[in-house]
Amino acid sequence: MRSSLLPIVAAAALLAGATTSQAASYAIDPGHTYVTFEISHFGTSTNRGRFDKKEGSVVFDRAAKSGKVEITVDTSSVNTGFVPFNKHLQSADLFDVEKFPTMKFVADKFNFNGDKVTEVSGNLTLLGKTNPLTLKATNFNCYDNPMLKREVCGGDFEGTLDRTQYGMNYGIDWGFPKNVRLVVQVEAVKQ
Repeated sequence: MRSSLLPIVAAAALLAGATTSQAASYAIDPGHTYVTFEISHFGTSTNRGRFDKKEGSVVFDRAAKSGKVEITVDTSSVNTGFVPFNKHLQSADLFDVEKFPTMKFVADKFNFNGDKVTEVSGNLTLLGKTNPLTLKATNFNCYDNPMLKREVCGGDFEGTLDRTQYGMNYGIDWGFPKNVRLVVQVEAVKQ
């Protein structure tokens, strides 16, 4: 009798585990993911740039309202559309790409409104320093991609960082602001 209950108990344990854990893994789609920044230029115009090389992953559990995201950005891939400005941004004055070739955002706190992610909070590592950063979702959705035949989740996220917290002080004495707006458009494909 004892041996006949074993398969039933094992099946029940597997079903219980299947219903409580719905976390799924997603890979960042570099063709639909952009990391951009904006900073005021003497209060007259806005300097903008983006990073062309990035990679990462997301673990997302709608039922548990939790997740984790990791995005690594190649800082040498900074692109403003103006080569001399790109070179200055890559220099030791700003991103110091020879010494610090990447920056990384790792977030493990997701806030939700219903099924929609409203913000992700974690840490940004830049120039060898790590500080908290929260990105608010201005758009979030999951859909079944008709071409990939897989679920894709993503949205537009934005936040403001104080670049001086990372030791990026160039131009502060001339009146350049310390606050930089970071905008991340991300889509991730279920694996």
